[in-house]
Amino acid sequence: MTRIAAVHGVLPPNRYPQEEITDVFAKVCLPQGGDRRLLDRLHTSARVSHRNLVLPLDQYGKLDGFGMANDLFIEAAVELGAEAITGALDAAGLTPDDVDMIMCTSVTGIAAPSVDARLVNRLGLRPDVKRVPVFGLGCVAGAAGIARLHDYLRGWPGHVAVLLSVELCSLTLQRGDGSIANLVASALFGDGAAAVVAVGDERAAGQGPTVVDTRSHLYPESGRVMGWDVRDSGFKVVLDAGVPDVVRTYLAGDVDAFLRGHGLAAPDMTAWVCHPGGPKVLDAVAEALELPGGALDMTWRSLDAIGNLSSSSVLHVLRDTLALRPPPPGTPGLLIAMGPGFCSELVLLRW
Repeated sequence: MTRIAAVHGVLPPNRYPQEEITDVFAKVCLPQGGDRRLLDRLHTSARVSHRNLVLPLDQYGKLDGFGMANDLFIEAAVELGAEAITGALDAAGLTPDDVDMIMCTSVTGIAAPSVDARLVNRLGLRPDVKRVPVFGLGCVAGAAGIARLHDYLRGWPGHVAVLLSVELCSLTLQRGDGSIANLVASALFGDGAAAVVAVGDERAAGQGPTVVDTRSHLYPESGRVMGWDVRDSGFKVVLDAGVPDVVRTYLAGDVDAFLRGHGLAAPDMTAWVCHPGGPKVLDAVAEALELPGGALDMTWRSLDAIGNLSSSSVLHVLRDTLALRPPPPGTPGLLIAMGPGFCSELVLLRW
């Protein structure tokens, strides 16, 4: 059975209270002379108090097109990725030479050679390391990445696999775009990275939860609920107000059926590790699953402290759960994320 040996999250050094970000992003996002009352309202209701950004705030107005933003993405992704993987391997008591497979996911920039390829020599990973760069899964990729590591390690139970997520959401901010989707993104998303080290059955001794099973679900007629429109200016966010409705329609049935297959039900879960999609999404999750008060406290805490980091967020919530509120050993928990497609990924854990 796959064991999660370590989770390490990192953030860029530029940290700001939401009020400072609001003032600067109002100048960047709104057309000249635009009314900022809607932006102020969205930033206040996002339930985010601070965010870490890859650039100093005064640099966002100087971003000039997709090429410049993507060059900055590659440079920073390599730096943050190296820090995240090194921290995770150290915490797991492993070295770069132990790594047999690395999966790297991001939806906020592109690179060829991929970010993982650029990290091989820098970190001292073996030249025969298997590499799986992933683009397009968005917020769901933290959970989906753990699920795909589990798939790999079932076939290679003696191996060590690493998942790296790097998301620099602020670099996708659209200048002069006063659309609701862009303003919501400007209120909610932050920058960060995280790495997970997982080991197969033959190396599974030690601390950390095990992955029992996973479940993927792609929902019908939901392709325009979330994603990107690729423009000359870069990635223009697609973010439909109906996301909470999709959650209410499908999530409870998915979770109930998945847990029932293991003789479990929602009340048996001792931890809910949920991606912080935003206040309305989290309210929809709690409502759909009929969660008790406090069940999503780690997720709300992460949203407040660092915002939504796309695929990296659920990994930060997992790290915080392990460090701050570890469930009783041997009990089950569920890791949940949703993203473009529109889709969900469930990972059943045993602590």
